[in-house]
Amino acid sequence: MRHAWMILPALMSLAACVEKDKVPSGAEDFATFCSACHGAGGKGDGDAAATLDRKPADLTGLSARNGGAFPGTRVMAKIWGYTGGHDGKSPMPQFGPLLQGELVPYDGGDGIATPTPVRLVGIAQYLKTLQD
Repeated sequence: MRHAWMILPALMSLAACVEKDKVPSGAEDFATFCSACHGAGGKGDGDAAATLDRKPADLTGLSARNGGAFPGTRVMAKIWGYTGGHDGKSPMPQFGPLLQGELVPYDGGDGIATPTPVRLVGIAQYLKTLQD
């Protein structure tokens, strides 16, 4: 135990590395990137919603509008920008930081597991929890 004081700095350095590489949760990324427009609860009532020409979508009814099944593939396409969301005509921003990092297989419900940035998957998984 005489040299126990030497362990503390090493543990603190290790904790700093782990924290630095921590991937934000889907809820954290939603709060950072989505809630300004879509609102904290996903209802389309965020603080910035009033400044937009078109009201942001109520994300809590995605499953209800899709026959009770969460439309993961369509949601991912919209977030990632495949559906023209980033063509300059839509207020949907580009999510550069969310596209970086690890790719994981994501099946949005169509039976096709597609390599997808882990942070986009996190947001999609979080959106599932907001469904009415």
